Amino acid sequence: MHPIVEKITQQITERSQVTRNAYLARIDAAITNGPQRTNLPCGNLAHGFSVCSATEKDALSHAVKANVGIISAYNDMLSAHEPYQHYPELIKQAVREDGGVAQFAGAVPAMCDGLTQGMPGMEMSLFSRDVIALSTAIGLSHNMFDAALYLGVCDKIVPGLLIGALSFGHLPAVFVPAGPMTTGLSNKEKSRARQKFAEGKITEKELLEFESKSYHSPGTCTFYGTANSNQMMVEIMGLHLPGSSFVNPYTPLRDELTKAAAKQVLKFTALGNDYRPIAHAINEKAIVNAIIGLLATGGSTNHTIHLTAIARAAGIIINWDDFDNLSKVIPLLTKIYPNGPADVNQFQAAGGMSLLIRELLEHGLLHGDILTVGDERGMAQYSQVPTLQDGQLRWEQGPTSTLDADVIASVEKPFATGGGLHVMHGNLGRGVSKVSAVAEKHQVVTAPAMVFDDQLDVVAAFKRGEMEKDVIVVLRFQGPKANGMPELHKLTPIMGLLQDKGFHVALITDGRMSGASGKVPSAIHMWPECIDGGPLAKVHDGDIITLNTQTGEVNVQVDEAEFAARIAEPNHATGHHFGMGRELFGAMRAQASTAETGATNLFFVD
Repeated sequence: MHPIVEKITQQITERSQVTRNAYLARIDAAITNGPQRTNLPCGNLAHGFSVCSATEKDALSHAVKANVGIISAYNDMLSAHEPYQHYPELIKQAVREDGGVAQFAGAVPAMCDGLTQGMPGMEMSLFSRDVIALSTAIGLSHNMFDAALYLGVCDKIVPGLLIGALSFGHLPAVFVPAGPMTTGLSNKEKSRARQKFAEGKITEKELLEFESKSYHSPGTCTFYGTANSNQMMVEIMGLHLPGSSFVNPYTPLRDELTKAAAKQVLKFTALGNDYRPIAHAINEKAIVNAIIGLLATGGSTNHTIHLTAIARAAGIIINWDDFDNLSKVIPLLTKIYPNGPADVNQFQAAGGMSLLIRELLEHGLLHGDILTVGDERGMAQYSQVPTLQDGQLRWEQGPTSTLDADVIASVEKPFATGGGLHVMHGNLGRGVSKVSAVAEKHQVVTAPAMVFDDQLDVVAAFKRGEMEKDVIVVLRFQGPKANGMPELHKLTPIMGLLQDKGFHVALITDGRMSGASGKVPSAIHMWPECIDGGPLAKVHDGDIITLNTQTGEVNVQVDEAEFAARIAEPNHATGHHFGMGRELFGAMRAQASTAETGATNLFFVD
């Protein structure tokens, strides 16, 4: 192992000793010698299998067969989750063939950040993760199951499912992906169309035609945002079957992988000889693997929040310094939009996850000795790829070198020597910045501030021509307590346009940016957040700010005593707590933790 990776893993292990031991003690108390349903009184159990066949009832009542719970984020409006419509029957049949029973345990909500971007619903998006975790727990709370399959893909869904699964850490778990949609209009063309619309060069009807050619069929969006970062992360932690993350929906291989996942989880129940509860699979090494994968691929900054919350659900304490320190030694190995022109289908064709994992393992940059859901316990099988041979699913060795050097690089010749994710710090607080998609000439910006409390006011100022200059946009009161910490991707086209005109521009906010963002330099997730009196609330229009994403420094150039004496301004934005269901999330806003501790209102072992 690389000594820095080993050192950081050890630091996390030592930091987490008390909370991790408390978590495992709680999980171990839930582990019994047989299925949990054997403890149910007869009336309770009768409710649990009332719609099963007579054969299944007999098997479940005598605890001779494993029962697999299915938790699904299916809906038929959102492209990423529409394919899950047919999964339960595939799973039930596959489990039945291997001598088990499967029941649909429950559904969880799945909202789309692309659909709610810049809209009121986005202010519920982050907290939907915690709602999903709670919904997962409710679905599994009937105490009927020996294992669980989790069906989810997009931004908050996978983190929520994983947090919920870890609450039932005594159950073996396999996550079942749906795969990306086939390639449509390129992401670069889509981005160009958005900027043309911002300039008024194309109509709304023309823009919709471009967007519809990009988002055109079932599956995840093809750019490398949070959804596809989720898939990478889950596979590199060993919770997907090897090579299954980026296989397109409605293909024979996709269906066979789904059936294989169902049969695989049956092997790991406490009824057999290879018990693999998810609580033991998600340990400090698996969490470090997820961070490494994120850095090596230039993945979504949203996971500096989500992965922190996931780790805490397993009693593991990580912070942004862990991301920052690993970023210094983990090379950037992929160029997938927004870090490059390729989409995830091109990444898959270039060697995909098998090649990425092989490169990292061979150079001591990934923990190979974690508990996975592959046939082997470690990561070795994850350098293989699934294939169909005469209709039978097989795994064979994946490529040993890149099939497209513009998409996947080697550790010896990476696209960048560092992972491109920095912790930002200075007199404006603490946040993060993703620089892997920012051109070097734009990575340091000094400019006067324009201060806003609402992203719609930024758009309005742009339309009035007030931003045709060097400017650092300070967008305040966007943190989890203020308004649910929405993504601010709506600002990317206009700020990208200003940058293309030659202006020096940047964004500083206590809110989030989309996983698809990255062209414009930024310091995001800043905390203390403004509603708690954070320093961004003291910035005035015209203050000179320097944002240096290379060194991780973000400072306002105001005399220290003068800045300390300033009174934090109140939030001037109104109307963000009511309407579109936002009034129901008041308690979540009030109890939200900081971005660096997961921006969550769930309480784990402390």
